Amino acid sequence: MSTWTAVLVASALAFALKLLGHLVPERWLDGDRTTRITSALPIALLAALVGVQTLTSSTGSPTLDSRAAAVGVAVVALLLRAPFIVVVVLAAAVAAGLRLLGLP
Repeated sequence: MSTWTAVLVASALAFALKLLGHLVPERWLDGDRTTRITSALPIALLAALVGVQTLTSSTGSPTLDSRAAAVGVAVVALLLRAPFIVVVVLAAAVAAGLRLLGLP
């Protein structure tokens, strides 16, 4: 299979999936349970992304480095209700400081 064939097949599948989403009966999506689940999905996806990016190295093996410490500081700052920009700056400062000290 050539690269272009794979791209076209993937594009067609993505289009079909989006089309199927519009064809789902509205009554299937109106329930309270469905609303709660769909509103929590972005949070779960973002948490999974942060976890994977924080705890894996470029080779895909698990690792603890300055990123994990930065996320830990960010979590503490969020629990203390710090403004978002403060959370980001604190996490970046911790990661930069640890890397400056020679930690990966």
